[in-house]
Amino acid sequence: MSAASPDVNVLLVDDLQDNLVALEALIRQPGRRIFQARSGEEALSLMLEHPFALAILDVQMPVMNGFELAELMRGTERTRNIPIVFVSAAGRELNYAFRGYETGAVDFLYKPLDSVAVRGKVNVFVELFRQRQELQATHAELQRAVAMRDDFMSMVSHELRNPLNSVYLQAQVRRKMLSGPAAPDRAAMLRTVERDERQIRSMIRLLDDMLDVSRLRTGRLAMSPGPFDLAQLARRTVETISEQAAATGVQLVLDAPEALPLEGDEFRIEQVITNLLTNALRYGQGKPIAVTASAGEGRALLSVRDQGMGIAPADQERVFQQFERAESAQSVPGLGLGLFIARQIAESHRGRLEVASALGEGATFTLYLPLPGSAAA
Repeated sequence: MSAASPDVNVLLVDDLQDNLVALEALIRQPGRRIFQARSGEEALSLMLEHPFALAILDVQMPVMNGFELAELMRGTERTRNIPIVFVSAAGRELNYAFRGYETGAVDFLYKPLDSVAVRGKVNVFVELFRQRQELQATHAELQRAVAMRDDFMSMVSHELRNPLNSVYLQAQVRRKMLSGPAAPDRAAMLRTVERDERQIRSMIRLLDDMLDVSRLRTGRLAMSPGPFDLAQLARRTVETISEQAAATGVQLVLDAPEALPLEGDEFRIEQVITNLLTNALRYGQGKPIAVTASAGEGRALLSVRDQGMGIAPADQERVFQQFERAESAQSVPGLGLGLFIARQIAESHRGRLEVASALGEGATFTLYLPLPGSAAA
């Protein structure tokens, strides 16, 4: 069990304070939190507030004895599964042990207590409690993984179906044009081919993103560092995306210096810029997108600003997690992979990717990369 594991709670119930102090001294260890109760009522109150790995109950207590407390525990959902160990200084001739087991106890100990036996029993139940917690956490994690898988498959199906349907419909249009008596309209044919190319590029990006997530999870995302010019790369990427932007009526505006030399994997940084631009196109609500590149304080900056729906402060870190998107963006199709991949690539270059935004005011994503000779951005 790791040192970071939370303490395990053990409850001691006895009406005599000296007995509680002696028993706590016997079983106290790092990683355990011992609670004391002087009555059944106090014990029940503690059990309703805290989870316990074990309850050690004295049988002979005034008002409510240990057996009565155990019966109340077994009648309440929150406390019925807490293991109970009874202790008593008397009762051998009264068959207290049999009655204790009848009320659901896991053990019955007579005083004077055998310190080795008590420690051993407490150790067993504390470890069982920890293992049960680990199993519950694993089960919950598996449930989340299954739900994520199902959501992911549903999103992938949706994201692929739309462009595939478009390509299929365009193919039918071309077939009709080619099979008709009139000569094909070359300009119309060219437009349908261009639309097909955009849809196919969209599907390729989706598949590439899925592969990159798999590679990131296994530490196998290939990097080929070398010199490149961020300003030139930004111009080239904006020019490539401009065609897609123009098709939706969006204007891309670039402000970059003549040159901005850096060291890194040019292909991967281009992937980051492409993901940021694609994200801005998707959530920018058709308004102009500004791209800015600059340098200062030992680092290069590239920002992409849209004027779209914006991101609430509570969602601004979440959008960088895989398969996660802002609450305001749930109506817009997407897998929630692009920003996750972009940040991972930025960090692999000793850089950062951050967002500044407010709901209804657009979003600015800024990539920070260290200039040659700088330690980190």
